[in-house]
Amino acid sequence: MDPKIIERAKSWLTEQYDEETRKSVQNMLDNDPNELTESFYRNLEFGTGGLRGIMGAGTNRMNIYTVAMATQGFANYIKKMHPDKKNLSIAISYDGRNNSPAFANVTADVMSANGIKVYIFD
Repeated sequence: MDPKIIERAKSWLTEQYDEETRKSVQNMLDNDPNELTESFYRNLEFGTGGLRGIMGAGTNRMNIYTVAMATQGFANYIKKMHPDKKNLSIAISYDGRNNSPAFANVTADVMSANGIKVYIFD
């Protein structure tokens, strides 16, 4: 197995990740090399339909951590494109899909941490 995949997966065993995620990753490391590879061989990419993928632990899965990472990239872009604006804001909404409210809240947290005012709607 690619050592980079193992290294990437092991980085998800730290305290910055929730207990359920750490247990899932440890289970893959111990018992499921195929799932480990699929979950960590790359970063989930933002495409024309947004950020989409299988839900689960890993860099190539939909979870609060990959949503936060993509959101940080978007926040960086917004701030770069509008360097003179002091009152940046964004509207966020969610729907009935799995984890949509949780993903919206993570997005709101990341944007707020970047000084971008958030309006969240359900």
